[in-house]
Amino acid sequence: MTVRIGWIGLGRMGEAMAKRLVKAGHAVYVWNRTASKAAPLADAGASIVGSKQDLAGCDIVFTMVSTTDDLKQVLFDEGGLVAGATRPRIVVDSSSISQEGSAEIRARLEAMGVGYLCSPVSGNAKVAKAGKLLQVASGPQALYTEVEPYLQAMARKVMWVGEGELARIWKIAHNTMFGVIIQNLCEITVLAEKAGIPRHIFLESINDSVLGSMYTKYKTPMLTNLTFDQVTFTPKLLLKDMDLGLAAARAHGVAMPSAAATRESVARLVGRGHEDIDFAVLLVETAKDAGLELKSENRKMSDGLES
Repeated sequence: MTVRIGWIGLGRMGEAMAKRLVKAGHAVYVWNRTASKAAPLADAGASIVGSKQDLAGCDIVFTMVSTTDDLKQVLFDEGGLVAGATRPRIVVDSSSISQEGSAEIRARLEAMGVGYLCSPVSGNAKVAKAGKLLQVASGPQALYTEVEPYLQAMARKVMWVGEGELARIWKIAHNTMFGVIIQNLCEITVLAEKAGIPRHIFLESINDSVLGSMYTKYKTPMLTNLTFDQVTFTPKLLLKDMDLGLAAARAHGVAMPSAAATRESVARLVGRGHEDIDFAVLLVETAKDAGLELKSENRKMSDGLES
């Protein structure tokens, strides 16, 4: 029998991930708060439904929303996915939320007889579109085994990291490092440019050194050409994740001085109104602090993520 897959949440990441499932030939049913955002999925071959409860008859429902409260709302509030008599067998959540919030949601779903798997990802929307995400999961291993083929349709690699909410800790640690790396990358890039090294040359040298990574490579075109309107992740969302990281550090008794300093830097970005722009705009603010006015170098560059 064909497995019916539901999807809730069509932001930049959700749309790209759901399209990968459709492209792989799966039967995908989609609901989104803003109905117009579902149109590209319909064009790709997904079925659009009118309410969250229309997805309750699906075997597996994926969710990709912004916050813990958003997830609780789409699941449990009036008209929510599991608020009626009919419920899906499994909910797989790929949002970035707290460990505590996820544990509460797990308890409520499991009490209803609904299986629950956490499955956050590493990568932005362009990475997702190219099928190059890393996707991790935690929860009952038997559930992971059942869901794994659908995760593989969206990612270059999938991993089970353990029981319970361990995937939340993985994602919190991942995004905290995300912030610390961009902070340091912006600092050293401004240092090099103010000393006289052209920005694109310095970034190319870092990418080709032992310090280079997929992350530094795909941020290089944006940092070189100052194209921060090509949003992958906003300062506001990064600040949320940095706060989650520091809260987890306090709970587990781990000192994270680099993350704490980065959190304040990201908070300043948000305070200066940089909300609907890529977080790499940190480069411009770091340059301003150094008395340096940056200009786009207008270079044609590849980030290596083309599908």
